[in-house]
Amino acid sequence: MKRTVLFLCTGNSCRSQIAEAIVNARLGENWEAVSAGTKPAGYVHPKALAALEEIGIHHIGRSKLADEFRGVEFDLVVTVCDSAAEECPVWLGQGKRVHHSFPDPAKTDDMADFRKVRDDIEREIVQLLEPSISD
Repeated sequence: MKRTVLFLCTGNSCRSQIAEAIVNARLGENWEAVSAGTKPAGYVHPKALAALEEIGIHHIGRSKLADEFRGVEFDLVVTVCDSAAEECPVWLGQGKRVHHSFPDPAKTDDMADFRKVRDDIEREIVQLLEPSISD
């Protein structure tokens, strides 16, 4: 049975979308990932999608509000920005919650920043979830 993880950030346009896509592509046999935002931007940043495509991941995401997952029990909730960590809804605390802060590449809109965040997310999040597979 797959474990479930929610990646939460503020806008749900870059970091949480990247994390969702990487987990589903790289660890999808054991994990099912979704993402949401505390204040969704309403779109997935095109450069986040392009950065994923560069590593062979085709992601069709949708920017969504965390409230869409009210009542859903996740094995893990990962906040990927400081603002979301502070604003994380209390009802998302049923399972384990961890925080990994990644800079927002949309602030610079530089493709190199999207790549760096993508690579950092892939390294840190896969490392976080892989040991849990055998738990």
